[in-house]
Amino acid sequence: MQISRYIKTCQACNSKLIKLFYSFGNLPPVNEYHSNKKLSKTNYFNTDIVICEKCSLFQLGNIVNKEILFPKNYPYTSSTTKILRKNFFNLAKQVEKKGILKNKKDIVLDIGSNDGNLLSNFTKYRVLGVTPEQIGKLAIKKGIPTILRYFNNNTARLILKKYGKCKLITATNVFAHIDYPNDVIKNITKILDKDGVFINESHYLGDLVNFNQYDTVYHEHLRYYSLRSLQFLLKKHGYKIFDCQKIPTHGGSIRVFASKSKKYKLSSNIKKVLKEEEKILSEKNLTEFKKNILMSKLNLYKILSSIKSKNKKIAGVSAPSRASTLINYTGLDNNIIDCIFEISGSYKIGKFMPGTKIKIVNEKEIKKYKPDYLLIFSWHIKDELKKIFRKNGYKGKFIIPLPWAKIEN
Repeated sequence: MQISRYIKTCQACNSKLIKLFYSFGNLPPVNEYHSNKKLSKTNYFNTDIVICEKCSLFQLGNIVNKEILFPKNYPYTSSTTKILRKNFFNLAKQVEKKGILKNKKDIVLDIGSNDGNLLSNFTKYRVLGVTPEQIGKLAIKKGIPTILRYFNNNTARLILKKYGKCKLITATNVFAHIDYPNDVIKNITKILDKDGVFINESHYLGDLVNFNQYDTVYHEHLRYYSLRSLQFLLKKHGYKIFDCQKIPTHGGSIRVFASKSKKYKLSSNIKKVLKEEEKILSEKNLTEFKKNILMSKLNLYKILSSIKSKNKKIAGVSAPSRASTLINYTGLDNNIIDCIFEISGSYKIGKFMPGTKIKIVNEKEIKKYKPDYLLIFSWHIKDELKKIFRKNGYKGKFIIPLPWAKIEN
């Protein structure tokens, strides 16, 4: 099995006009949680961001094998996050408003369906999930049919043979994770109805740049989409994006509606967002972004150094994938962060953050550790997390690492 490969051409348009944008060095896979005894077995992979000068796609230069990144015991569950539950509820409302689904026999397919969180909003239609992880068994228990496989050509053929054409296909926070995006779209095309719609949600390049969200750069995220680069890719396969919206999930994502059918009216949002991206992708703005990545790292260390010099205790809050990038890129360890608190029921409790000896513990143990400061790694939902810890009696201060490190009450 090839562990990883460094690209020579753009993942989307195959152009050789790719250049290095920023290197984060060697980082471990963000979901390679381990017992303390297995720390020496941690994998590390090059993490370069490169840009395609032809289609403007930001992408990882090094692609790690999917079996390493998405093992069957993959720990992520989307239903545990309130903002995602609300997001999928709103997505279903928009689908209804646009009249995409007409008949109760229409099939809604979710690629990377996880525990069935999204599909639970479409149960008055025929629903089908595809996910390689064992977490998909939770969806099956909920009554949501789920194929426990990677989405590829064989899976598409199976769906077509057993279920038929799909009216709606969704890929939320997964389309940028799958290697060979052109093949993904080809397989979607095989099973999408002629009037069908493909909805894709991906972390948005505009928010990554404007809000210094470098912690969302990790090996699972192979591509960082702008509307411009999505248009380029989908147009190659005969699709037209007829609507787009910027949504708050994962610190800022973009949701696009695409179809080959001409029945859907073009939204004015398209022109508006493309205009905004002219500034986002300007050389001046991108140069400033690279500077901000470095300076925010140094600024965080300045704050942590001041706190530790006073012998104060620091613990982390939440262990999302983005926390692994921030921790490993900035060089945090268990001498700085005593532990990381996770919500009850998390599969990560009792394990250690990738590449470190920072233990993940149940948030109910906060009275045992008695931290003076809590470093919120899921800083994009800081208000929600601060309320939870205040309600549970925490009286210390919070450290918000990004977009620019600061201390809050």
